[in-house]
Amino acid sequence: MVQKFHAFMFPWFAFGHMIPYLHLANKLAEKGHRVTFLLPKKAQKQSEHHNLFSDNILFHLLTIPPVAGLPAGAETASDIPISLGNFLFAAMDLTRDQVTAAVHALRPDLILFDFAYWVPEMAREHRVKSVVYNGVSATTIAHNHVPGSELGVPPPGYPSAKVLYRAHDAHPLSSLSIYYERLYHRITTGLMSCDIISMRTCEEVEDEFCDYIARQYQRKVLLTGPMLPELDKSKPLEDQWSSWLTGFRQGSVVFCALGSQITLEKDQFQELCLEMELTGLPFLVAVTPPKGAKTIQEALPEGFEERVKDRGVVWGEWVQQPLILAHPSVGCFVSHCGFGSMWESLMSDCQIVLLPLLSDQILTTRLMTEELEVSVEVPREETGWFSKESLSAAIISVMDEDSELGYLVRRNHAKLKESLVSPGLLTGYTDKFVEALQDLVNDTNLD
Repeated sequence: MVQKFHAFMFPWFAFGHMIPYLHLANKLAEKGHRVTFLLPKKAQKQSEHHNLFSDNILFHLLTIPPVAGLPAGAETASDIPISLGNFLFAAMDLTRDQVTAAVHALRPDLILFDFAYWVPEMAREHRVKSVVYNGVSATTIAHNHVPGSELGVPPPGYPSAKVLYRAHDAHPLSSLSIYYERLYHRITTGLMSCDIISMRTCEEVEDEFCDYIARQYQRKVLLTGPMLPELDKSKPLEDQWSSWLTGFRQGSVVFCALGSQITLEKDQFQELCLEMELTGLPFLVAVTPPKGAKTIQEALPEGFEERVKDRGVVWGEWVQQPLILAHPSVGCFVSHCGFGSMWESLMSDCQIVLLPLLSDQILTTRLMTEELEVSVEVPREETGWFSKESLSAAIISVMDEDSELGYLVRRNHAKLKESLVSPGLLTGYTDKFVEALQDLVNDTNLD
């Protein structure tokens, strides 16, 4: 009989990290293992519906200490602009005593973490195994293994001459340079000191980058697959969107979503709206209201709503992204290429147009566009933003039935998706990962 283990999970305080961790927790709990999930108090309500095994997965709530510079009541990355991320890092570090007390009281066998770089040291003190479980791409970690490398120049031994930063990326990189410097320091420190590295990815997409990480850090690298939940057929797409989308022919609608952490400047937001209008195609844009605006409507370009009223919607609230991507009328997904959205795009049948806005998104976009050739990247202007002509041209280039580029990325995407959805592939990754955790718990050589 296989011995059951008890795992702690301590992800970064962002829903894009906590939710994949919860999907993994469900996989462990399904096999009879226990999970104690550490998260901020405010995050429980938005997370508990993802807990499918409440008998085996228990939430352990953390009190987020006040930090100078962190707005009062802020507990997750969704509560703050990304420019304040360093203050949330500091708050996470101040929960160390709470985490240590929980480990001492509950005696887990192992703890999975991502950005709390101090976990391995604390875990060793309590004879607990530590596992880095990364929610960002292997591509991003591999490239940033050598910080400060020259733009456009691959680090030594790096497996790609294409997945790189370039000159026009300097603006978005520099605008958050301190944040990313500290972020990659945390990741690197955790990778160097943990017992095992694990990644939310698969060989079919990032094999060479995972191998590079294993060589650089001299650690075994385990893969879990993308950790996407199955579509819940009991919760269909909301009637508002189902009815609207059904009014357009198959594969004709452009869906644009830039994630919950991206808040555009007003001029960038208006440019995006005009870019979508310029395509001449029906579209749905789901973004947060731009800076300085309480609602989407007050920030729209003059006359925009009247001009696009029969074919375009700009929405400022949460939408069911996977279900929208699965709707037959949606034919193109314009995305920031956050890691979760990247996987959702690959598992869809949509053409993929990428508008990367942050450091990790740029590298993941290059992976998708230049290594895998399943998408199109919108070229960046010297200002760091994108012209309305360049975005509309990128969309049209993949939506035009006679486009050679559109045919190429559609063919490559379909081939990769076929591989990813092949029977047993993703469950096989999960099964092997759980077995490896069991071996880790049983391996006294790592004590």
